[in-house]
Amino acid sequence: METRRKTKDVVGAVLDAVAGGMAVWVLLAGAVAMARPEPVKAAIPTSCVPWLLGAVMFGMGLSLRSRDFALVLGRPRDVAIGVSAQYVCMPLAAWAISKALGLPDEIALGVVLVGACPGGTASNVIAYLAKGDVALSVTMTACSTLLAPLATPAIVWLLAGESIEVDVVKMFLDIVKIVIAPVVAGVAINELLPRFAARVRRAMPAFSTVVVAVIVAGVVAASAGRIREAAALVALAVVLHNGLGMALGWGAGRLFRMDAARRRTLAIEVGMQNSGLAVSLAAMHFAAMPLAAVPGALFSVWHNLSGALFANCCARRS
Repeated sequence: METRRKTKDVVGAVLDAVAGGMAVWVLLAGAVAMARPEPVKAAIPTSCVPWLLGAVMFGMGLSLRSRDFALVLGRPRDVAIGVSAQYVCMPLAAWAISKALGLPDEIALGVVLVGACPGGTASNVIAYLAKGDVALSVTMTACSTLLAPLATPAIVWLLAGESIEVDVVKMFLDIVKIVIAPVVAGVAINELLPRFAARVRRAMPAFSTVVVAVIVAGVVAASAGRIREAAALVALAVVLHNGLGMALGWGAGRLFRMDAARRRTLAIEVGMQNSGLAVSLAAMHFAAMPLAAVPGALFSVWHNLSGALFANCCARRS
C-alpha cells in the first residue's frame, strides 16, 4: 500500500512538472522544429493540427460540469463584461497593431486570427497562480469558447475580409467540429462517468501541455524558412498584442470597479488567447498563406511566459 502511494505521488509530481513547464516545452518544441524542420514536418503534418487541438479541448471539457455554467446566471454582469472585452479588445488591438506596424497581409491575418479566438485553456491555471477569481476565469473561457463558432468567423471577415477571402460558414463548422464538439463530449463524460473523468482529468494538464508543444512544433516546422525571414516583425506584433490585451483587460476591470482578483482575471483572460485554434484555422483555411499560422505559434510560446511572469508579480503583491 505504501509503495503504491509513493508511486502515485511520483507520477503526480511528474505530471505537475510537465504541466507547470508549458512555456519551456513549447519553446523547446519550436527551437527543435526550427533546427530540424524536415523530420519534424514529416512526423507532424499540419493536417494533424485540428485533431490535436480537439484533444486539448476535450480535456478542457473534462474539467467542467454543467453546474459550472450556472455562474453565468449568478454573476451575469462580470461574465458579460469579461467576454465582451475578450471579443472587442483583442480583435481591435490586432487590427491596430497590424496597421501601425504595416504588417504584410499574411502576418496581419495571423494576428487578427489570434485576436478573434476565445480565451486559452492555460488562462485558468494562470488565474489560479495569480490569485485571481478562478471561477470567473473558467466561466469566461467556457463562454467565449461556446461563442467562438459565431464570433471568430465574423470578426475575421470584418477585420480581414477586405483583403482576404474568408469562408465564414466553413470556418463556423470547423470551429464547431474541433472546439465545441470535444468540449461538449468532455462535459458529458464528466457528468455521466465522474469517477473515470476524475482519473483521466488528473493527467489532462500535462497531456495538453505536450499536445500544444507538438502543435507548435508542426506549425513552426512547416514554415521554418518563412519564419526566419519575418521572425523579428512577428515577435514584435505578438508581444505588443499580448501586452495590450492584458492592459485593456485590466483597464476594463477598473472601469467597471471590479476588485483586484477580478481585474487580474480579466487581464489574463483577455490577454491569453486560444492560439492553438488560430494555428489550426490558419492551416485549414489559409494553407496558401503559410505565414498566417506563425503569429499563433509564437503567441503560444509568449503568452505562457508573460502569463507566468504576471501571475508571479500578482502573487507577490498579494
